[in-house]
Amino acid sequence: MSSLSRRKFLEDSMLAAAAAVAASGVNNAWADEAGTPQSKSPNERLGVACVGVRGQGKSHLGAYSSRKDTEVLYVCDVDEAVGRERVKEVAARQGREPKYVADLRQLLDDKSVDIITTATPNHWHALVAIWAIQSGKDVYVEKPVSHNVSEGRRIVDAARKYNRICQTGTQCRSMKGSIDAIDYVRAGKIGTLNIARGLCYKKRDSIGPKGDYPIPASVNYDLWSGPAPVKPLTRERLHYDWHWMWDYGNGDLGNQGIHQMDLARWGLGAKKLSTEVVSYGGRLGYEDAGETANTQVIVHDYGDQQLVFEVRGLPTEPLRDAKVGVIFEGSDGFVVLTDYTAGAAFDLKGNKVAEFKGGGDHHGNFLKAVRSRKIEDLNADILEGHLSSALCHMGNISYRLGSRAAMKDIEMRLAGNDDAVDTFERFTDHLKSNGVDTDKQQITYGRELHFDIDDERFVNDSQADAMLTREYRAPFIVPAAGRV
Repeated sequence: MSSLSRRKFLEDSMLAAAAAVAASGVNNAWADEAGTPQSKSPNERLGVACVGVRGQGKSHLGAYSSRKDTEVLYVCDVDEAVGRERVKEVAARQGREPKYVADLRQLLDDKSVDIITTATPNHWHALVAIWAIQSGKDVYVEKPVSHNVSEGRRIVDAARKYNRICQTGTQCRSMKGSIDAIDYVRAGKIGTLNIARGLCYKKRDSIGPKGDYPIPASVNYDLWSGPAPVKPLTRERLHYDWHWMWDYGNGDLGNQGIHQMDLARWGLGAKKLSTEVVSYGGRLGYEDAGETANTQVIVHDYGDQQLVFEVRGLPTEPLRDAKVGVIFEGSDGFVVLTDYTAGAAFDLKGNKVAEFKGGGDHHGNFLKAVRSRKIEDLNADILEGHLSSALCHMGNISYRLGSRAAMKDIEMRLAGNDDAVDTFERFTDHLKSNGVDTDKQQITYGRELHFDIDDERFVNDSQADAMLTREYRAPFIVPAAGRV
């Protein structure tokens, strides 16, 4: 194929891909949010490095290699087999092959790189973001932005200190359906908002028995472990199932749930963390190598309002037609978001009174802010990502500091709070429907924690405070407060 024919083939392929994406309503690879065509000038093209490209990172590569105003210069992944394959895919899409590196540090000093995006496992998110920011790059960091509360605040500190643009990967913030629904709630159209209820009803199967499994030959396990201790692989699958291990992930609360946690906090208009939190649940229905809860309730107290979050990894029926979504309960009605781009409002009798739908371009919004240098242009600034991620971490801290208790004893503790009792009864019914003997099964009832929202520390609880951060493995150390 001649170079001219090849270029024409690539252009036709990218146009077809862009048209398909645009039709989905999620991304428009050929125009910005105002519909303005992207610049073709090489002088205005932004260089991008994508770090962690097996799962969600593959979508990052697709977003930036399909545009006219960006070019993927580096593919970085500690799994060489994955990284090399992504290099080929990007080359086919953008017509030019990016470099492959396993170690992020090899590309930080390259001045041609303007942007670093990351979709590594959670325990790497903060360090990638901070190193990139310190190197003068703008950053797109996947959710949750942190593995613990302190890390999120450190990214915010770094972004502000070095005047960098940092977008959080909570795509709902750029979706018209979500934006319109939140505006509806915030305008008081369902009356006084009492509860924002986040739902992560997402079936997760057993990950298999705990054991001693081989590390894939293509993986640099020292780099994969990074800030975490280097431990034997106790689960069958290295990739993805790290979500259910405390050293690397945060359970489905910090995996899928962070999206809905963010929407719930957004709808409440909460600009701070909660003053009280408690969580209960367990890893129920099977025994496997996983450590995190697969069935969990988290309650954040915001005074006159509550944020209640429910994780269900076993088969379950939807709540008000939502499984992975958010329900805002007001004095005059309620709003249900059933996915990232759609939802509806109802009166107290259940009559639909409004609908919300429409997609958006989260990466495009990030690029708009990169060019304007205005934090306020971001739909999901890193501060928003920190706060919503921290709500997940706080719930997990309560859970991990809890103690085992009989179901009937927990129900007695909740007596007098109608909503808490209703939530617990649905929690119990869900377990029964999955064959869990709730008369015999004990679950973990978390420690009831009080939080100083200004200092972002727990009140008179050194054990909980210790879990706001972690012990880091040199040289993969997230800077402490004041040292970014």
